Amino acid sequence: MNRRHFLHSAVATGVASALPLRLALADMSEVRDEIAAVSGAGADIVIEKAAVQELSDSLRGALLLPGNAGYDIARRVLNESVDRHPALVVQPTGVADIQNAVTFARERNLLLAVKCGGHSYGGKSTCEGGMQIDLSSFRHARVDSRARTAYVAGGSLLGELDRESMAHGLVTTVGTVSHTGVGGLTLGGGFGRLGRRYGLALDNLQAVEVVTADGKLVHASADENPDLFWGLRGGGGNFGVATSFHFGLHPMGREVIAGEIMYPVTRAREMLELYGDVAQSAPDDLYVDAMVLLTPQVEQNVALFTLCYSGPPAKADEAIAPLRKLGPVADTVAAVDYVELQRRWDNTDPRNIGQYLKSGFVNEIPDTLAAAVADGLEADPGRTTMVYFQQSGGAIGHVAADATAFAHRKSQANMFSTVSYSLDDDSKPHIDYIRRYWKTLEPATDGWYTVDASNQSERVLHANYQGNYERLLALKNQYDPGNLFRLNANIKPTV
Repeated sequence: MNRRHFLHSAVATGVASALPLRLALADMSEVRDEIAAVSGAGADIVIEKAAVQELSDSLRGALLLPGNAGYDIARRVLNESVDRHPALVVQPTGVADIQNAVTFARERNLLLAVKCGGHSYGGKSTCEGGMQIDLSSFRHARVDSRARTAYVAGGSLLGELDRESMAHGLVTTVGTVSHTGVGGLTLGGGFGRLGRRYGLALDNLQAVEVVTADGKLVHASADENPDLFWGLRGGGGNFGVATSFHFGLHPMGREVIAGEIMYPVTRAREMLELYGDVAQSAPDDLYVDAMVLLTPQVEQNVALFTLCYSGPPAKADEAIAPLRKLGPVADTVAAVDYVELQRRWDNTDPRNIGQYLKSGFVNEIPDTLAAAVADGLEADPGRTTMVYFQQSGGAIGHVAADATAFAHRKSQANMFSTVSYSLDDDSKPHIDYIRRYWKTLEPATDGWYTVDASNQSERVLHANYQGNYERLLALKNQYDPGNLFRLNANIKPTV
């Protein structure tokens, strides 16, 4: 079973791994030729050999060029249908490397991509012909259990934060797949299994350090650069490269109640109608997603709830009981270690698939939407189609829409429709299908999650921030007037 068709990722486990890597790549330190590249505006440019050599010499981490060992691993993202080739890849091991890379890109007006976990469906963390800053060698999480604070390096994956914090009986909200990058997840919002109880990942931020377009390291918190701190919490990668996150943590037992409650796909409409009721009334310590899955293997087609209950164990059955009222054909709900649960969806798909996604927030899940979801699904032997709802509400909705740049506080769920297909197939029929299908669901949505979004018009982006756009634009004009950081849900500067 696969939630979002995430691909397998073998990840580094700490900053210390960068030194052996650098030694292994020592033979690449000599730059032999000038480099053809692309500017942020898409113009062809040439970077002189001496400048590239100077950049390489300034780095403690690695500089990878096409043909170097490790280049193809660095440039790829988790969506295998995205196949782009940066002109150069910087793998920093510290803040100074990031500053040097950002300065180099700004001075040459290079197209710039920043990669943390590589989960962007649209491939925003890689680029064709520009510079990619690959943060895979800049990972570390440290917990101060007395202060209940976690200090996380900018390239870290959420599994590292979960592991270190849970060792002290502490947690915060950070996604549902352990190889997700903390940076992209948090700056865009940060949903997860504990979001209804503790809020979004960005709601638990105490401070962020970011390298801005001028190459400076800026500390942002409620007390220092508070406007930037506001904008970083929902404005995504528009303002720089985040190098450090400080999260507030919460006490929680290691054991939670989690699993799947499954129904035949023929009961998808009834299940989603039930979900619409449960999403409105569930306690904050119960998190429930709903999913409908059609695959080429008809026997694997299913409609299901996947849940995590983190409240008092004695109240678990009472909280979960409404989800069982239709008489499930399978029920895997049981006590499980939370860190293990966070890894459960990591490696559950083939590695050679293309993917396309459409998504939007829903403030309610009426029976008409349940019918549209169920009635519009079409089986096809060449693709896997999935619709699922990631629940929000609870503590997420207790925050004012203008308290952070993330405005979608009234949503009950984020609704996704995805299609997956073989890379050998013509992608057009599959993408055309999911677009047609999405048009039948989109009227029920109210904005979209910028973490998952593809390119959007300025008008659509403005509306999506629901009153927060003008303040974000002022911050963009201040911190990135040249729009160096544009591979995101981009706020175009006006200066």
